[in-house]
Amino acid sequence: MDGGLFRLLIVGYCVAYTVSGCPLKMEPSTVVVRYGDPVSVNCTVSGKHEGIGWEASEGSVDMVSDVNVKFVTWSLETLTDWEISPKCFGNFLINAEHDQCDKRLNITVYKPPDSVSISAVNHTGPMLEGEHYQLQCEVQNIAPVQYLTVKWYKGETLENQTSYDALTKTPVNVSSTLLITPTSTDDGAQYSCVAELELGPEGPQPPPEVKSDPFNMIVHYLPFFSDDDDDETLEVTEGEGVPLRCSAQGNPLPAYSWSSPLDEEEKTSEIQITSASLTPGTHVYTCTASNQLGLQSKNFTVKVIPQGDQTVLWTVIGIGLAVAVFLILGYLYYKSRDGANSII
Repeated sequence: MDGGLFRLLIVGYCVAYTVSGCPLKMEPSTVVVRYGDPVSVNCTVSGKHEGIGWEASEGSVDMVSDVNVKFVTWSLETLTDWEISPKCFGNFLINAEHDQCDKRLNITVYKPPDSVSISAVNHTGPMLEGEHYQLQCEVQNIAPVQYLTVKWYKGETLENQTSYDALTKTPVNVSSTLLITPTSTDDGAQYSCVAELELGPEGPQPPPEVKSDPFNMIVHYLPFFSDDDDDETLEVTEGEGVPLRCSAQGNPLPAYSWSSPLDEEEKTSEIQITSASLTPGTHVYTCTASNQLGLQSKNFTVKVIPQGDQTVLWTVIGIGLAVAVFLILGYLYYKSRDGANSII
């Protein structure tokens, strides 16, 4: 072969090697492994080589010089090195000179948290409506934290979430906080937080997550009457009574007191019977619902109709019915006479 042509081929091979880069390929190229699980990756070489192998803090593979071997495998039965960073290397003869290249495996070692829990910061017992509180979610012994998202839920509704940018590979403890201002509707609500490791398409699907036990809200609030339970007006006949129903929401449960038209006040239940001895006219009963936080009141206006008014009313109704019956009978009588005198 012509010497110039031979040198050209050698130069061309070197240029091709430089352009294409290191002819080593990882299968798979990215690995996500749970701490303590097994792992296995092949390193494949294209073309001729003088030896390939693996360097790693665990599971190293000595260089294999057999040119017929096209791949070597790095594997562990139990991966326990958080910082492990294996690389595959290959030796090549280029332009009569020995050269080596290597590729490092993209590997992520993860561990779900040991526990996830919620507590109220610097507070115990029931919360007060309108006050500000801080809930804290504690995530214990999780790695790597950069892939962690802590999600806050009230019931099934996502309220907030927190992510982390630390690049620590080893397990850490982290926390997330949620500021709340409870209302009466939050009494009995359940908050929870979920620690989720979003490890990408190479990681387990769905992403591993650990959920806290629910944090049960107890909220104390003033008594209040519902929107459709405003002041009421009732009519009763003189000498009769009627039950007045007064029901308020509150925590602690409200106690009730009534002020009557006779200026009497008594502690009783939410039901009060009006006095049958009320004189005709308008009378007001006031129901007051109270607990340790305060009180709310509601008025019942009772209009007492005299017995005579009812007698006159029924008299008028009776006369009206009698007149109607008389007119109907008269109409039928004249109708029958016209029929008897008609000529066919």
